[in-house]
Amino acid sequence: MSDDQTRVQEFFTARAAGWDTRFPDDGPAYAAAVAELGLRAGDRVLDAGCGTGRALPPLRAAVGPSGVVLGADLTPAMLREAVRAGRDRDGTLLHTDVAALPLRAGSLDAVFGAGLISHLPNPAEDLRELARVVRPGGVLALFHPIGRAALAARHGRPLTPDDLRAEPNLRPLLAGSGWRLTSYVDEDTRFLALAVRED
Repeated sequence: MSDDQTRVQEFFTARAAGWDTRFPDDGPAYAAAVAELGLRAGDRVLDAGCGTGRALPPLRAAVGPSGVVLGADLTPAMLREAVRAGRDRDGTLLHTDVAALPLRAGSLDAVFGAGLISHLPNPAEDLRELARVVRPGGVLALFHPIGRAALAARHGRPLTPDDLRAEPNLRPLLAGSGWRLTSYVDEDTRFLALAVRED
């Protein structure tokens, strides 16, 4: 395992047990973000970096019983919390790195990534891997239940222009990784960037 993977695992392992209780009111924001993906019954969707699986219930509701919902995370402790919360009933959990997904090319219709991009050690490569597993025309949602400024304030740091999620940085990063940014919202109450998989 790389040093980057070890750091991510250590960060989330230390926080897994109390993760959901730290952010108890995020459910509606997750549901609203999932709704913007435009999923249909029978679609195949991945929650990349699923953590405790908070997006899995709205993803399952969107694709219905005939759809496929996968949740992938690098940290076993977070996946255990997803199981403890019963969210494994809404999707299949995979202990894997989103940088090397055990999925066929073009096998998904969409990817949902909550709080994902700031934890990717190689964002361009990792976003290319997400593009690999999504069919042309499929959708990527990069989401956070609070906006960039609110998140920076929560962590006691200033918002800097080199933030990957800033639109001038994110747009070319996505474009170079097989995605076209189609919608960008950065408000106090949410961050949501939607992108379409290019042909």
